[in-house]
Amino acid sequence: MMNKLMFKKIAPTFVLFFAPLAIQAEHKPPAPPNSLRLYVFNCGSLDISDPERFRFHKEELATTKMSVACFLIAHPKGTLMWDVGAIPDGALKPGEKSATEGYATITETLKSQIEKTGYEPSDIDYLAFSHYHYDHIANANEFASATWLVRKIERDALFSPNPPAKVNPANYSALKASKTILISTADYDVFGDGTVVIKLAPGHTPAHQVLFLKLKKTGPVVLSGDLYHYPEERAQKRVPISEYDPAQTAATREKVETFLQQSGAQLWIQHDYIANSKLKKAPQYYE
Repeated sequence: MMNKLMFKKIAPTFVLFFAPLAIQAEHKPPAPPNSLRLYVFNCGSLDISDPERFRFHKEELATTKMSVACFLIAHPKGTLMWDVGAIPDGALKPGEKSATEGYATITETLKSQIEKTGYEPSDIDYLAFSHYHYDHIANANEFASATWLVRKIERDALFSPNPPAKVNPANYSALKASKTILISTADYDVFGDGTVVIKLAPGHTPAHQVLFLKLKKTGPVVLSGDLYHYPEERAQKRVPISEYDPAQTAATREKVETFLQQSGAQLWIQHDYIANSKLKKAPQYYE
């Protein structure tokens, strides 16, 4: 049996041996990319049983289901998370294949998907939502260390004594203490070079937003938020009943469609279940 004297003599050796392993275990985020990258995550689906509120009958739609997409934008100057899911990661218990809350179902956590890219939530520099509805902000607390880019009217609504009906305050409470930039302009250039621009697109909520990305190989893309939900909605110009301001939504759509024509950008409808199922998911990316 090893006596105390022998242990004292060899203990420094153990420290020297294990110290490098501890250093190796420290997380290091990926090096900044040379050009813009867009990672797409599967943040679940919405089982819509009442498409009538979107002014459709079931037989008019290719599918009534909606996707829930989350995105990580990696820029040479930093990272941005855009929308963070409908169900908190913690709802998916170890060993379970899925978790369901209301209309929404997830089969994998956002955190586990982000880690496939080499990043962790604590590595994210900026956080922004298309709008404050529950299916876009469920994992907000995971990104409380990021700088929150938000418009005052939406932040005030989230932290008011009577927050909007379609939110769960427990899922975003940590953001109250986050470093915050209140966006006061219609367009907000996140990194200052025109490649990542948050654009005001009100109507669905008071300060709903879309995100313009200027990708070198893929070309320009606009992430829609909830400007549209179904592709048929865009084609037939139907405005959902539940919009905060239907007339404003219609006007905003016209402005965005004009911008798409002028910029040559593709519109990615974030809730388009069929289109989003075809997008490559992280750790693959668009550039």
